[in-house]
Amino acid sequence: MPTPDSTALTQKVKTWGRELGFQQVGIADVDVSAHSAHLRAWLGKQYHGEMAYMERHAELRSDPTQLVPGTLRVISLRMDYLPADVQTISVLQNPQQAYLSRYALGRDYHKLIRRRLQQLAERIEKEVGSFGHRAFVDSAPVLERAFAEKAGLGWIGKNTMLINKRAGSWFFLGELFTDLPLEPDVQADFHCGTCTACLDVCPTQAFVDAKVLDARRCISYLTIELRSSIPEQLRPLMGNRVFGCDDCQLCCPWNKFSSPTKERDFTPRHNLDQAQLVDLFNWSEEEFLHHTEGSAIRRIGYECWLRNLAVGLGNAPQSQTIVAALLARREHASALVREHVEWALERQLQKTLL
Repeated sequence: MPTPDSTALTQKVKTWGRELGFQQVGIADVDVSAHSAHLRAWLGKQYHGEMAYMERHAELRSDPTQLVPGTLRVISLRMDYLPADVQTISVLQNPQQAYLSRYALGRDYHKLIRRRLQQLAERIEKEVGSFGHRAFVDSAPVLERAFAEKAGLGWIGKNTMLINKRAGSWFFLGELFTDLPLEPDVQADFHCGTCTACLDVCPTQAFVDAKVLDARRCISYLTIELRSSIPEQLRPLMGNRVFGCDDCQLCCPWNKFSSPTKERDFTPRHNLDQAQLVDLFNWSEEEFLHHTEGSAIRRIGYECWLRNLAVGLGNAPQSQTIVAALLARREHASALVREHVEWALERQLQKTLL
C-alpha cells in the first residue's frame, strides 16, 4: 500500500524526470504476465525471425525480478524525438531519396537517455540514500512497452507501438528498475477503436493481426536486424526505405498531437533526412564510419548499409548515374553486397527496356 512518504517520493521522481528532459514519467509494478503470454505465443510462431536473443532471454523478459533481483517498481519514462520541420511523406514519395527511420537521424538515443536515467537515480539517491536500481534503454530483455502501458504512458496500439493520446508515438522509452515502493500509476486504456490504418498501410503486409507483427516481413527487421539476404519477393515492396520504416506511425491519427523534440542531439546530421540514395551508396567504408559516428545507424555495419541501399537503387527510376554506381560495386568483396547489386542492376535494366 502507498504511504505518505512513498506518494511524496513518487511525485518528486516525476518532477525530477521532467526536469531532466523527459516529457512524462510513470510508475509500474513488475507483473507483466499478460504480456509474457503474448510473447510466448509470438515466439512459438517464429515471428521473431533471426532475432534469437528474443527467445533466449524470454524468461528474463517475463520476470523482471530475475533480471534485477529485488525490483519492486519500474520507473518508465518517455522522450519525444521527432525534430521540427523534418520531412517524411515527401521523402517517401521521392524514390531517388533515401528514407531512414526518423529516430535514427541524430545522435544515438541510447547513451543520451541512459545518462539522463543515471542522473535521475543520483537525484533519488540524494533524497533517500543508497537504493537498488538499474537503468535500461532498449538494451536488455525488458518488455518496455508493457511497463510503459502499465505506467500510464500510453497504450500498445495495433501497430505494436506505444501511443499516447496527447503525444502520438514519436518518442523513446527508458526504464529505471528500482527496489523503492513507489506508488504505481493506473494503466492506460486502449484507444485505437476500429481504425486499421497502420495494418493496411504496411508496405510488406507484416501485420498478421492487430498487435501481431511478423518481424520476418517488417522493413525495420529486414534493414536493421537481418544480417543475411533480404528475401527477393520483399525487395520491390521496400521502396526507398533503407534503415527502418515509419509508415505505421505516419498514418496514425494520434500523431497529429505529437510535439517536436527539444533535444538538439536528435537534430538530423549529415543531411540524412533528405539524402540521395546514390550519394549514400557511394560512401566509402571510412566515410560510413565517420558519418555514422555516435549514430544508431552504425550498428548495422557497412555491408548491410550497402545491401539496403542497393535495394533502394533497384527500386528507383532508371538512371545512368545509378547504374554507374551499381557497376562500381559489382565486384565488391562481400557476396551479400554483390547479390543485391546484381538484383538492382537487373531491375534497372528492366526499366530501360520498358
